Amino acid sequence: MAKQALIVVDIQNDYFPQGKWPLVGADAAADNAVRLIAAFRAAGDSVVHIRHEFTAEDAPFFTPGSEGAKLHPKVLNHADEPVVLKHFVNSFRETELKSVLDDQGITELVVVGSMSHMCIDGITRAAADMGYGVTVIHDACASRDLEFNGLTVPAAHVHAAFMSALGFAYASVVSTEQFLHSNA
Repeated sequence: MAKQALIVVDIQNDYFPQGKWPLVGADAAADNAVRLIAAFRAAGDSVVHIRHEFTAEDAPFFTPGSEGAKLHPKVLNHADEPVVLKHFVNSFRETELKSVLDDQGITELVVVGSMSHMCIDGITRAAADMGYGVTVIHDACASRDLEFNGLTVPAAHVHAAFMSALGFAYASVVSTEQFLHSNA
């Protein structure tokens, strides 16, 4: 039987309404992540938290040592749950994430967090390329409006485009309800 871990990516203060880089739907996504964290803990499955800090003091958000770079209170880790610090979009790049997973014999990842179009996309593609089975819980992820070439792309469209792309070749993409029901 495959051994799974919930990977909670960058659910940090700066992504919430009072933060430096607020996302559309951050609270709703975090609330779904909380439900998944509780289910994983109750089942005795691993929960791994990812926390992003940029290395530059003038970064637009997640500045080193700032309140905004801390994990959001809704998703604080338990003492036995690792928090992997990263400095890049890809949670595997120059971190101990792979060794944490390998040490526990993890073969399946369930991914939640932020931002759909950056760090969720990055970890999902990297994990699939490394041979992990990946499930992304789409309603436990959040994004923001983006601009390209004078066009504003609403966060809901950004999120949908990335979930569609990930679901095509990199992951199973399901809702919180679908995942909890199928793993009950």
